[in-house]
Amino acid sequence: MADEIRKAQAARPGGDTIFGKIIRKEIPANIIYEDEQLLGHLMIVGKKCAANLGLTNGFRMVLNEGPEGGQSVYHVHLHILGGRQLGWPPG
Repeated sequence: MADEIRKAQAARPGGDTIFGKIIRKEIPANIIYEDEQLLGHLMIVGKKCAANLGLTNGFRMVLNEGPEGGQSVYHVHLHILGGRQLGWPPG
């Protein structure tokens, strides 16, 4: 089964999503870091934003997806939450 998954991922890396299109260079993007294993733009940018905000005791990165996920602006953007004790589970 794992071999079939690897073959499927190799055939269309990232799937038919906005992220897949960025990975395959089908749409323009400002890629900050990439290697053969990872395209890590959002995680790196989120960490830099948290550092710029002085969130040295921790932070949470959130992506909202769909109406029930709280998405109100329909493009990818990252929320950085911090500056206080965050609870779990979120929401």
